[in-house]
Amino acid sequence: MEALKKIGRLLAPPPDKGEDGRDQWPSRASFILASMGGAVGMGNMLRFPSQVYNNVGLQWFVPYLLAVFLLAIPALALELAAGNAYRGGCVVAYNSISTRMKGTGMALNYVGLIVVTYFVPILAWIMIYFQHSFSSPLPWEGRGQEYFMYNVVSAVDPVEKNGWVTYPGIKVVGDIMGWNTFTWFLVWLCMFRGVGMTGRVVYFTMGLPIITMIIILGRSVSLENAGEGIKLYFGSWFSEKLAGGKIWQDAVGQVFFSTGVGFGYYTAYASYNRAKANTVQDAFIIVCANCLFETIAAFAAFGVVGFLRLWPWENEALGTYSLGFVTYPEAILAMPGANFWAVLFFFTLMLLGVSSSFAMLDAVVTLAMDSELGKKHSRPVVATTIVIVSFLLSIPFCTEFGYWYMDGVDRWINNIGLVFVVWAECTFSTTLYRCKDVEGQVGAPAFYTYNCAYFGSQILGVAIGHAVMPGVGAGVGFAIFFIGAAIAMFISKTPDSPGTPKFWSKNKFLSALFYLAFYSGDQLRLDFNNVVGLGKNWTFPIFWAPLLRYITGPILAIIFGFAYPSFQTVKNDPMYIFGFITAHFLLVWVLSGVFYPRWLNVFVPVERRDDGFIPYAPNVPRGVIFGEGSDEAVETGSGTRDNDGKEKKSDSEPIPS
Repeated sequence: MEALKKIGRLLAPPPDKGEDGRDQWPSRASFILASMGGAVGMGNMLRFPSQVYNNVGLQWFVPYLLAVFLLAIPALALELAAGNAYRGGCVVAYNSISTRMKGTGMALNYVGLIVVTYFVPILAWIMIYFQHSFSSPLPWEGRGQEYFMYNVVSAVDPVEKNGWVTYPGIKVVGDIMGWNTFTWFLVWLCMFRGVGMTGRVVYFTMGLPIITMIIILGRSVSLENAGEGIKLYFGSWFSEKLAGGKIWQDAVGQVFFSTGVGFGYYTAYASYNRAKANTVQDAFIIVCANCLFETIAAFAAFGVVGFLRLWPWENEALGTYSLGFVTYPEAILAMPGANFWAVLFFFTLMLLGVSSSFAMLDAVVTLAMDSELGKKHSRPVVATTIVIVSFLLSIPFCTEFGYWYMDGVDRWINNIGLVFVVWAECTFSTTLYRCKDVEGQVGAPAFYTYNCAYFGSQILGVAIGHAVMPGVGAGVGFAIFFIGAAIAMFISKTPDSPGTPKFWSKNKFLSALFYLAFYSGDQLRLDFNNVVGLGKNWTFPIFWAPLLRYITGPILAIIFGFAYPSFQTVKNDPMYIFGFITAHFLLVWVLSGVFYPRWLNVFVPVERRDDGFIPYAPNVPRGVIFGEGSDEAVETGSGTRDNDGKEKKSDSEPIPS
């Protein structure tokens, strides 16, 4: 028995422990690889090139790169810093920012849980292709679309009767169910023991796909006429595309889906990182590595596009499923040694998919382990239970109507749910953090007037923009915000904190504007920097919080509004209606946390439920409030402010409780 235990510890080693007793990654490299494993997946190999193809060329990178630097990196830095600074998964970490953000943390876990329940059945489709890749000739020859829909997915087409779509096929498909079960077992195997096991698995699940992707890339770009496809990708420019809204919506959706922001696992993974990790640099590395991977991988797809002569002006839009399960397999048929390339391609997709799957589910396991439940049961028991529940939830996606069920849930969880939850974490964290300080300095009437104008301008501006026209909506939104801000400054008290930065303390109105518009986000930045910005670590720059609140938030509000008009085209289809409802539970989680935060206390340990209640102490570092560090200075990035608002160096290293 002892020998078996030793073998078990060797194959599935327990995680290391940090100074605070929390599980810890074996190394920084394993943390970054695991985070990249969650981000890098089918969204990089299939979704990215299909989006570029549909938007025809190099101009795609204008909105794409703007979304990377204005949306993805700032939001990812927030998720990583919250997890590392407050040593907890999404609910615990965001509860530490504000007790009214517990619902936002819960919504992040909800996104990951919903997505993984239909993502694993997609991997079952891949395994069916992988299984049949050993057959000669390859069974999809001459019937790629038909083979995918009726042999792999085993779909039974819906019918429309009396204006209502119905689905006659309801049976569970045996092949999909079998591979679905197998894939869930792999997911369980990779994460049941914790970051000790996961930190070793990711060297395989990320390392090997990089090697195989290079091989596939080399073969694709060497195909006949591949150069014309690559020219379409990196040598064509259609500036008129930038005038339409579609390319901007597609770019934002791609960046969020491929980087993994909003799925919850970054915060969970960061909570297992070493204390005071270099999270700003980590965020930059993870996002840039993800973007580099998908940009390079797209050369393979466009080599295939040129080989098959699939020009976007002659063909229908190319979807993720079409590229992965029809276009690529069709190109493989024409390659010498087709079976080898088919096996290699689908094996690569499978590995990338598994690493994304266990990352999303790991966030849910962290939620359970951080709660009171985690004190009563071991991680293997909790992880096994969650995998079984997730497996049961995935069974409807393995049916004859599973393809449409999946599409219905996927469309709305991405277009509505994911965008809304990232909007919530960006705007709420820079509004609610230490809001007692703001109320105390300017008065509650001014605080609520300003924030009603801030949130109301986004809601009404987007709604009117869609109902009337975009210009009118923008005008109304800006008018509401600026009028509300002016009223708030006029009715505010005169702030009296001696730590207010010098520029903002020139008069009452500037001082009030600082507290209303910037204080919460700036203080969050300063308190984060006292943990993750020490020594040689990268610090959060001064523009980070205003970027989240006034650029990232409003952009996401606009993108969020794009989703609703399209519901009219599927409002008679029960699968899409169900997906629409499922996505809106995210709004319920977020708003219930704002208005009834105690409802979610069950997910927070008793001793940490008051972490989000920070005493009134304007311009005082959070660590100092809780008895750590010097109470004579206020941290501002790598230095501190004295009582005149001037920056100076600090010898103290206060940390949040």
